[in-house]
Amino acid sequence: MGDRGRRGAVALTITGLLTPLALALGTAPAQAASCTTQTGPYQKQVEKFLGRPVDGKQSAADCKAIKAFQTKHGITPNIGYAGSVTWGVMDLMNKQKAVGKNPNKAGKCPTNKGRIACVNLTLQLSWIQDGKKLVYGPVPVRTGRDGYETRTGLKKIYWRDIDHVSSIYDVPMPYSQFFDGGQAFHAAAVSMWNPPGSRGCVNLTKTDAKKYWSLLKKGDDVYVYGRKPGT
Repeated sequence: MGDRGRRGAVALTITGLLTPLALALGTAPAQAASCTTQTGPYQKQVEKFLGRPVDGKQSAADCKAIKAFQTKHGITPNIGYAGSVTWGVMDLMNKQKAVGKNPNKAGKCPTNKGRIACVNLTLQLSWIQDGKKLVYGPVPVRTGRDGYETRTGLKKIYWRDIDHVSSIYDVPMPYSQFFDGGQAFHAAAVSMWNPPGSRGCVNLTKTDAKKYWSLLKKGDDVYVYGRKPGT
């Protein structure tokens, strides 16, 4: 993120960088030449998610499918092992899908503010609503990792910069809309399920970030609630 208030932030350790969706990696087998032959603790769940035959035993085809999923979403090590990292991402995807088109069913995002951008950290989802009307979303987002948590509460967009570049990390942050001390909505060129998360900003796909840019303006409300697992 482009948080100017965190210039003294300590760099994450390698262990922290490998924490997926803030779930513990656990012990994975040593990497084989390209694919592991070992059965993982979440083998059946992963096989079911990927539409593979559910027999709870690792096969070459299972490994290939798991490895492709890991590579797509930046899960490491990407050796086709059905461990807690991979299943944690898949389980989150299942929970996101189950929300459907009623992301504010529990009424936790305010409906008396007019247009507002909501962020559910627990489910890593965001949407824009106007009163009780859903305007856009829900869409998957990538929020702050452990130690760089996206802060909760009611905020307002105070600055927008379509071509912003982080002054801390020297990385592009297209369609940035800042709402809390340097934390912002912005496009990110990674999978929204890429662990362990951002450095506090709410990452969106480019398509969703452009839509948020067109629908929101300076002064609009943002409400962040919940807690990303493991943070």
